[in-house]
This record gives sequence, structure tokens and C-alpha cells, in this order.
Amino acid sequence: MDVLMIRLFDTIEETNMAWIIAADRALREAFGETLIDLVPSYTTLMLHYDCLELEHREAHRRIREALDDLQPADTQAGKRHEIPVWYDLSVGPELQRVAERAGVTVETVIQRHCDHDYCVFALGFAPGYGFMGLVEEALATPRLETPRHKVAAGSVGIAGRQTAIYPLPSPGGWNILGRTAVPLFEHARRGDPLLKPGDRVRFKAVSRDEFEAQGGDITPLEERP
Repeated sequence: MDVLMIRLFDTIEETNMAWIIAADRALREAFGETLIDLVPSYTTLMLHYDCLELEHREAHRRIREALDDLQPADTQAGKRHEIPVWYDLSVGPELQRVAERAGVTVETVIQRHCDHDYCVFALGFAPGYGFMGLVEEALATPRLETPRHKVAAGSVGIAGRQTAIYPLPSPGGWNILGRTAVPLFEHARRGDPLLKPGDRVRFKAVSRDEFEAQGGDITPLEERP
């Protein structure tokens, strides 16, 4: 086997990332040129190494030594991104659903969604798609029972206590709150994703005019089937 899953935690917490980042750095150094890929996530790291150059037993030894006396990384080293979002029912049809579940107004949902720095836990699902959290518990909303056939690129949504931005048009079951004009897919296509594990994201509410001026698409999101 040339792929190993290294689990550091059992639950998703923002404080995990300092340890995940530190482990990522230590393992990259320990495996050097024998490392094919290393994918950090919420609680784990998936390590892919060259089994033709490294025996399984040696791989385990390197992991043990790399993680021995591990110290958390400085999470302030990650980048902080401010992402402008147009929050509106035409492009964020679940604003009302989230508000009703939380017992607050739509305006309060927008304010609270913007009032927090979210940690980027992992990349996946689509190029440039960053899973972020944690959304405050009052706003946590389960996925839609029936996913949409197509969610517009730039859509910002919530699922449980996670939040994310769809880089590309795709099917999806997250609760959509609004839309950003930031071209996440273009960054990923160039091989340099805008959002990386350990980065932090703060959403900023903007008007429709500001959104359009940034190149945003105001086409309403399709109704759920």
C-alpha cells in the first residue's frame, strides 16, 4: 500500500488546523522526494508515497519520527481573505430558510455570517472549493433534502456548521445565501488556489451595484426541482 491515512483528531474544531499544518510540514520534510502527494483535511492527512523507493515499514517509521514532539504551527501565517458577497434572495434563496430556523431576520443572518473569520479546513469537491468553518451554531442548517441540478459559480452556502463557495456551476445541496464575483476556479486552474488549508476567510456584504461592478452574474438561481 502506498497511501496512508493519518488521523490526528476525531472531531472537527478550528484549533485542529494548527496541528494539521504542523504535521503537513513535518511529513513533507520527512518524506522528501519519495512523497507523491499529501492532502490535509479536517482531522486527517492522506499521505501518498512512492512504494518503489520506500518500504512500508520505513514509511511508518518516518511518520512516527515526524510526529514525535510535534508542536502546533502559527496559524496566523496563513493568508486572510476578504470575500465580497451579494446576499439577496434571488441568488441566495435559502436566506429565508436559515433565518426561520435560527429565529432571526434575514438581515441578522447576513450580519452573523459576515461577523466571523472562517478557517479553511480542506480543499475538494471541485478545483478551488474550500471547506470552511465553523459557522455559529445558531445558523447551522442541514443540507437540502433535494439538491439542485445546478448551483451557480460563486454561490456561497452553508451546510451544517460549514460554509463554502462554489467555484464552478455544479449540482449541490448546500443552503445558498448569496454570490461572490471572486474567480476561485481561475486561481485553481493556474495551479495556485486562492484558498488553502490554514487560511482564514471573512465575508463582506456588498450591494448589487458593487457586485455587478466586480463582474458578478446577477442571474437568479434556479428553483429546486
